[in-house]
Amino acid sequence: MSTPDAIVVGAGVSGLACARRLREAGLDTLVLEASDGVGGRVRTDEVDGFRLDRGFQVLPTAYHEARAILDYERLRLRRFERGAIVRRAGRFHHVADPRRAPLVALRALGSRLVTPGDALGVARLLRGSREETTTREALAAAGLSPAARDGFLAPFLRGIFLERELSTTSRFLDFVLSTFSAGPAAVPERGMGAIAEQLAEGADVRLDTTVASVAPRSVRLAGGEELEARAVVVATAELLDDAPAGWNSVTCLYFDAPRAPLPGAWLVVDGDGAGPVNNLAVLTEVSPAYGPPGRALVSASVIGAGAPDEEAVRRQLAGWFGATVRDWRLIKTYTIEHALPAWPVGAPLERAPRTDGGLYACGDHRTHPSLNGALRSGCVAAAAVLADLA
Repeated sequence: MSTPDAIVVGAGVSGLACARRLREAGLDTLVLEASDGVGGRVRTDEVDGFRLDRGFQVLPTAYHEARAILDYERLRLRRFERGAIVRRAGRFHHVADPRRAPLVALRALGSRLVTPGDALGVARLLRGSREETTTREALAAAGLSPAARDGFLAPFLRGIFLERELSTTSRFLDFVLSTFSAGPAAVPERGMGAIAEQLAEGADVRLDTTVASVAPRSVRLAGGEELEARAVVVATAELLDDAPAGWNSVTCLYFDAPRAPLPGAWLVVDGDGAGPVNNLAVLTEVSPAYGPPGRALVSASVIGAGAPDEEAVRRQLAGWFGATVRDWRLIKTYTIEHALPAWPVGAPLERAPRTDGGLYACGDHRTHPSLNGALRSGCVAAAAVLADLA
């Protein structure tokens, strides 16, 4: 095997973005991946005719890095509705962006889930934080009504941050709110794994290849083989570094239902906070390609990595949709312990790609916890490598 210019360890989206930038600049780049496929946390499995993302995920279309590196047209994005359905006090309430769905927004006012004054509270949040606080403190200071704060925004943000206490820094809150206000969330027609597959096009990727150790110009594989390169980029946590504040976890249960329990491409959130399920989506309502004809794919997310109580999940959802939930078939449960890096108050904004050991590193654990952060980190690492090898 010829000696490549660069070796990237890890074929998640950050490593693939890095490798892509290096290849575009003319560098011979080898990507090493321990698993049997590309994507890391952004993979899609095919089971019984269904497409199962490894944990419920979306692509906010306003992500700057995603727009720069991905071909949205070829992904055939299928968009969610702008807003959410909130289950609160025994009813479903539609909450929508009044600029795009004024009638839905008026119905939310009539349901008393939101008040006219909540618009001012949201405007305050969209202006951003003057000083860093927890998200919980930022919501409390915005002057929102309890129903809007606790019934809608809190569960919506828990589903993004993957932590219940909302101790995530308000800097990330600012980013999330500006992103979702700028454009809708979406999924590729054939699953989130299509993002990684697009990034990997043309890449030299060796799958099922575990790296045991790394050095500035070489890597040693688990089998003892040593590979050399002019630069080594570590695009996976734990081998060289890890998330400074640890990780947030999530468990996702996928159900096969005979029909959609709710029509439309909506995110559903638990506004009561009474059950294990924080948020739910019928993915075949967003993209029919997520399931076989005549079936509905229901995704239910439980924050945390503990084994979910399936009976408690079914009991909660039966309270929402009726006894038919008992007949839904559980297709698969995904428990993702390292789903998202935690970002508490005081955490660094971004760590430089060059490490003290002469290596390069990238990943969302080195920027901020999002697909946008992962893509940005990979591109920044690639820029550092190109500058040093020029």
